[in-house]
Amino acid sequence: MSSYHSSSNSQHRDELLPLTPQRVQGYVSPTLSRYESQKRRDWNTFGQYLKNHRPPLTLSRCSGAHVLEFLRYLDQFGKTKVHSETCAYFGNSHPPGPCPCPLKQAWGSLDALIGRLRAAFEENGGTPEMNPFGARAVRLYLREVRDAQAKARVVKFNWDRS
Repeated sequence: MSSYHSSSNSQHRDELLPLTPQRVQGYVSPTLSRYESQKRRDWNTFGQYLKNHRPPLTLSRCSGAHVLEFLRYLDQFGKTKVHSETCAYFGNSHPPGPCPCPLKQAWGSLDALIGRLRAAFEENGGTPEMNPFGARAVRLYLREVRDAQAKARVVKFNWDRS
């Protein structure tokens, strides 16, 4: 019986030990919040963009201009119709018919993306002073996109999935 009591006591002592990262891993599976998952996915996408860039870029050589290139590249996957100033539907958020204006990324999506990438850069060892996602050119670009989309009265497309 003494061995039963001693193992029970050692189990009890284990439960009283502080939770170290190693002990937590044994008890909890690492689930990321939606924000952390998006941030990780965005960071990996940007890393892939740098790798596929011609010539390939390293993060240490990345500038605000490269971030702008990336944002413009993402426009091709956008789902927001942005009417040009020459379009008959410019300023009309409910156009009566189709037009040739391009689909782009919505300003809010770009703004959130830059926020996540800015945080990821610093979490991955970058310094705030060297953060290309916080560059003045990026801030100005986001402001221009916001203002242009507000004037154009953009239309978010809901793709029919049937």
